[in-house]
Amino acid sequence: MSNVATVAQPVNYIADHWSECRTLDSWNVDPNTREPLHRSVTTDADEVERALRHAEASYDVGRWDDEARHERAAVLDRVADNLEARIEDIARTDALTSGTPIGATRKVAAFLPYRIRSAAQDLRDIPRVTALEAGGRDVRLHKVPWGPAAILTPWNGPSFIPAAKVVSAIAAGCPVVLKPSEHAPASAQVVVDCFVQAGLPSGALQLVHGAGEVGAQVTGDPRIKIVSFTGGPGAGRAIARAAVEDFKVLQLELGGNNPVIVLDDADLDVTADGILDGMTKLNGQWCEGPGKVLAPHHLVGPLREALTERIATLVVGHSLDDDAQVGPISNGAHFHTLQSRIEGLRDLGAEIDQPAALPDLGGWFLSPTLASGADPSAATAELFGPLVSLHAVDSAEQALRIANAHPSGLDAYVFGTDTDRAIEVGSRIVAGEVRVNGAKVADLGDDSAQSFWGPAGVGGHGPAESVRVFCGDRVVGVDSPDLPM
Repeated sequence: MSNVATVAQPVNYIADHWSECRTLDSWNVDPNTREPLHRSVTTDADEVERALRHAEASYDVGRWDDEARHERAAVLDRVADNLEARIEDIARTDALTSGTPIGATRKVAAFLPYRIRSAAQDLRDIPRVTALEAGGRDVRLHKVPWGPAAILTPWNGPSFIPAAKVVSAIAAGCPVVLKPSEHAPASAQVVVDCFVQAGLPSGALQLVHGAGEVGAQVTGDPRIKIVSFTGGPGAGRAIARAAVEDFKVLQLELGGNNPVIVLDDADLDVTADGILDGMTKLNGQWCEGPGKVLAPHHLVGPLREALTERIATLVVGHSLDDDAQVGPISNGAHFHTLQSRIEGLRDLGAEIDQPAALPDLGGWFLSPTLASGADPSAATAELFGPLVSLHAVDSAEQALRIANAHPSGLDAYVFGTDTDRAIEVGSRIVAGEVRVNGAKVADLGDDSAQSFWGPAGVGGHGPAESVRVFCGDRVVGVDSPDLPM
């Protein structure tokens, strides 16, 4: 695999046409080498306004009979075909913008067509109008798209998150204004092109690039009726405050420091393998990854040894190298944040293990890191990288108290050989999803649904996302004098 870094200059897609962005005096760089990839870009306020006007004009409750739903599903099937033809392009672009090794980004890219076809099948299977039981009267429940949707996506899932959110909104009938992270605009560009080439209805999807000021203009506009955002809690709170003004519908996935409870009967190898998988998957840059490990005193030493031995054997390398298991951190700002998180844990009394060998490429490389011994009640910051903290606890009950005192609200993990007990402990953790004896990304079951508890955000996610998130209920029917009141 060639390590030559080539990424196209980002452009906007507004009012059904591609248009150049305004370039800045800074660069998006290759995280492996810090060499320039493309000029940083933004979208001027009048161009954002043009996109918002077009989104508003494009919104129409429309017809959603069987024929209409099948027509739109066929468009989405073409999107899936387009993505399938560009899997390697998407994987390479993801690897260059997120730093995640290409072996992992290929798996993510290969899953994209499946995610699109799943939304297309939902369109075919889920009627938008259903009759309600009403004593013989004509009463119907309509699933109605909320209206223009703002979708803001992060740099850590640069192709999958935009594709998954956009397809759900389009399947619902919401005109989309997509703003990807300014740190990783190129992957969203490829995804949007695959949608455009499939022949979307006018105004179904628009793409605007830029940083926080562009996102604020889009999400704060009253013409936007629903905001779907994945990212940091600071931006999430700002979006929520702005949304209160006109009571927008919100789906905010904000993440947190996800707890790992190791029970006293846990298998050491299963536990170490699971934690290592979670802390290195996507370079640890995923909001549902493990963060704070709470283990019995007698397992802390062996678990620390098992993890450091495993970390020492990892291949940390260029994200385009097929044999790399861990790549660089996505961008300089986050690299420095992780360094400060590690120093913060050191200041709390942690001992730091960073045994992996790093390549001499000049990029933002960081050994997967284990921070052992800090006060667990003080180690609350989201880590969001190849980093976990390890803490001794007296019992599972104490671990639960610590985990729930500053809950992530998003994900949690339990390791133990008695699965009934592990599941019972997991059911008491304040989180939307709890995984037992593993740290995979894929849904635990076909109908997995996950709420965002507490600081993790608002709205959750789950099956049939198009109608669950992007549609509202509207009941229309014949009233009756026989109703009790």
